[in-house]
Amino acid sequence: MKKVYLIFALCFCQYTLLAQNVNRNKFITDSIDNYINRALTNWRIPGAAVCIVKDGRIILRKGYGIKELGQATKVDENTLFMIGSNTKAFTATAMAMLQTQNKLSLDDRVTKYLPDFKLENKSLTDMVTLRDLLCHRIGFATFQGDFTYWTSNLTRKEVVEKMSHVKASYPFRTRWGYNNAAFLTTGEVMEKVTNKPWEVYIKETLLAPLGMSNTVTLSKDLATSFNKAAAHTFIDGRLAAIPYPQIDNLSPGGSISSSANDMCKWILALLNNGKVGTKEVIPTAAIRATRQPQILVGGADDGGFSAYGLGWFLEGYKGHRLVTHTGGVNGFVSSVTLVPDQNLGIVILTNTDQNSLIGSLNLDIIDAYLKMPFRNHDKEALTASKADQQSELKHNKAMRDSVALNLRPAFSLNDYEGKYNNELYGNLTVTKGEANDLEMRFEHHPKMFAKLQPLGGNRFFVTFSDPIFGKAVFTFRTQNNRVSGVQVKVADFVEMTPYEFKKK
Repeated sequence: MKKVYLIFALCFCQYTLLAQNVNRNKFITDSIDNYINRALTNWRIPGAAVCIVKDGRIILRKGYGIKELGQATKVDENTLFMIGSNTKAFTATAMAMLQTQNKLSLDDRVTKYLPDFKLENKSLTDMVTLRDLLCHRIGFATFQGDFTYWTSNLTRKEVVEKMSHVKASYPFRTRWGYNNAAFLTTGEVMEKVTNKPWEVYIKETLLAPLGMSNTVTLSKDLATSFNKAAAHTFIDGRLAAIPYPQIDNLSPGGSISSSANDMCKWILALLNNGKVGTKEVIPTAAIRATRQPQILVGGADDGGFSAYGLGWFLEGYKGHRLVTHTGGVNGFVSSVTLVPDQNLGIVILTNTDQNSLIGSLNLDIIDAYLKMPFRNHDKEALTASKADQQSELKHNKAMRDSVALNLRPAFSLNDYEGKYNNELYGNLTVTKGEANDLEMRFEHHPKMFAKLQPLGGNRFFVTFSDPIFGKAVFTFRTQNNRVSGVQVKVADFVEMTPYEFKKK
């Protein structure tokens, strides 16, 4: 019986795939709502909003699920989500527009507009151009420096100054490394050229002419907006609402909040040579400038390419060129994709920061329009994600079990107390906490602290009060039988590079 059932099952699957190949266009009209609603449950995403445009028409513009866990308010097409790094395309487009107006050149040196701008390698400072900043090729590793800046109390000018203390991981212009502070720096140049802050210029030049009236440019404005989604993350496997991130010191790289309705207007214009109706809002030359490959990022699916333009990833997929980007901030992830030769645009907004639905749904929509066999990218992504989550939970449990053994640290807790300094970040302070642990506080994150529990020797299990910064194991350095420093590592979501702090 099992053999007969298996043969039947295989034949049925083959028939189903053939049927799906023939009727792939019906995925959008008949199946996508079920797909998304099922995915929200599987990924434990409270709410999402999706927009699809094709051939100048809006095919889908809809909200799914709820704005906040435990609340009954539903997401609609006007609900605001933080779009994270999809902000970068707005910044890069505005800079390219300034070039078309002869107000600057993207190949101008940064020091032409910001004389105090510096890199740690002084000989390279005068070589950095606006183009270098907009395509992430100044030699920094991905996210390098973000622990110092992310949700910190540093001002925009202080963030730009801090870049001079980052020790670049790669030679200049040789490798791609994603850099939020670089985009902030272009925003500071924009203010110098236009005499208007980035948030004002973006609103006047792009948002208002495109009719994106609900979109807000600063993270501080989201909390007071009427129709907004709450931010969510997982804490020890439990989904929870968290405060909105305050990242306006990096705003040109990630602070915009928008809706499916407004983002429709953005991608319709980009696919229509910058026009709204017959009116040109974005010069075609500016759009072209952002889509020119500047540096290779790496390989892509099916032997394609992956490069970075200005505020956009440029990828080859199934013989087609994708202009795409994702965005992740505390509590939100999003994706925006254009397939210019298909006149297709897709926006996906979600209110959790730990899901891959934005990528898998995106690919399944593209596959449908390309009449490719249904692959169910979401199932593959979900399986991988669950494995990663289980591995992380298992690791954290092992750390808690080790803490429960009451292993003795190498020194008295008093010996670990004191002030520590890192040239880039600044200062942190270690004091004795409750019971047999330590507490660490950070100069530029005054609302955050970390609890350090002994694992034996000079190793401590660390839990940050802000869950976005994660859990880690910190190791204190010693010299001449005294505590001399500590290595600090936050979650990769914030920064991948560890920091060495020296005890004063």
